[in-house]
Amino acid sequence: MTLFLQAMSDIEELRQSDDVQQELREVQELLARHRVVEGLVHRQEMPRHELVENLVHKQHIAELHHKLDELRPADIAYILEALPLVERLFLWDLVKADRDGEILLEVSDAVRETLIEAMDSHELVAAAEKLDADEIADLAPDLPNEVMQDVFRALPIDEREQLRSAMSYDEDAVGALMDFDVITVREDVTLEVVLRYLRRFEDLPDHTDQLFVVDREECLKGTLPFNRMLITDPDEMVANIMQAEPLTLEPSDKAEAAAQAFERYDLVSAPVVDSQNRLIGRVTVNAVVDYIREESETEHLSRAGLREGEDIFASVWDSVKNRWSWLAVNLVTAFIASRVIGAFEGSIEKLVALAALMPIVAGIGGNSGNQTITMIVRAMALGHVQPESARVLLRKEIGVAMVNGLIWGSLLGCVAWWLYDSVQLGLVMTAAMMLNLIVAATVGVAVPLLRQRLGQDPAIGSSVMITAVTDSGGFFIFLGLATLFLL
Repeated sequence: MTLFLQAMSDIEELRQSDDVQQELREVQELLARHRVVEGLVHRQEMPRHELVENLVHKQHIAELHHKLDELRPADIAYILEALPLVERLFLWDLVKADRDGEILLEVSDAVRETLIEAMDSHELVAAAEKLDADEIADLAPDLPNEVMQDVFRALPIDEREQLRSAMSYDEDAVGALMDFDVITVREDVTLEVVLRYLRRFEDLPDHTDQLFVVDREECLKGTLPFNRMLITDPDEMVANIMQAEPLTLEPSDKAEAAAQAFERYDLVSAPVVDSQNRLIGRVTVNAVVDYIREESETEHLSRAGLREGEDIFASVWDSVKNRWSWLAVNLVTAFIASRVIGAFEGSIEKLVALAALMPIVAGIGGNSGNQTITMIVRAMALGHVQPESARVLLRKEIGVAMVNGLIWGSLLGCVAWWLYDSVQLGLVMTAAMMLNLIVAATVGVAVPLLRQRLGQDPAIGSSVMITAVTDSGGFFIFLGLATLFLL
């Protein structure tokens, strides 16, 4: 049954992906037709030229307006990210003002910057005012200070306090994911009273799967799941069917730990309480999914040495600024590798086969190191790696490296023996492969653990660092062994 549901979910995701791709193609076609017809009208010399141009312009604008009105904010965000800057800003001007805030929340950080730059202060304030306090907090780092001051002044006092609270938490804390929109009930009322209370709402908050039971001091007493409430006699008291000891989160908890709890216990929402057990908000599964996606994207970028997500249509200079730092590190490590090779120029001149074989040792070492570091970083993200387990992990990865080095090193040694008719060269190849894999395993375990101990992201630049070590180390080990035993 679980496999069936997972398959159905995958099919639904593919269908939605196809739908948004189709919407993107339709918008691009409308933009292309607009450009073509506008260009033709500009080249014509006819009476009432301006009238014709104005009518054509209005026709295409109306079609684009109609198309955008049919789309969800997330789909519009996807389309804006897929368009070059000029077309993106043209389309952004056509979006209804009351949807600006929702779309700004959905687009990537890099694209959001381009959209905010195209808006004046009044538009930004109007867009932010239509959002909840926790959503405004998500936008706050990208909004100008004067805009945030205007937004603060425009909010009611209670929402103003919520916004201050949301902005006070680190971005990797539960408080940053927290939603203040909660529905609370008392434990000394019947379900019939609760149902009548719920009917007074026009809409329930998104992802509401349970109500929160609190006392008069807003201390959390338990939760009332909807499924229990709907199948129980309406005359039953809330206290008799509520879940008395629900899983709770605190705003200072790590968002990563909350994500693991949602995955482990299949949660839709979870209450957030302060140190006195007072209910202050909730975390919902959509916020957790967004956090996991953003963390995954950041991790992939970090491994490649990129500091942040990049607008693919950004200017050349902006892209250069995002990519230069680890390219500089690469340049230094490449220079070191070249100096290692240069130190053995004499050996390479005497035995040309070394030049053909040494990239194999370095390449396999780099791949093995990346496998190790990927497994370690993933385990650290799941909370499976503790400092005291470092030695166990190191011994295990060195064991894996020795077995792989013996198997694949022996295979490559036999190939080298067959190609160059030299048993000694084959043995050197086998030994160098094994030693370089051991180096790769050691670095693959040590680097992320060391970065974590120093309070840094273990994933940042990991692939760059492991490649640098295995390249220089592989060249040095192979050429050094060859110099000792073959020349």
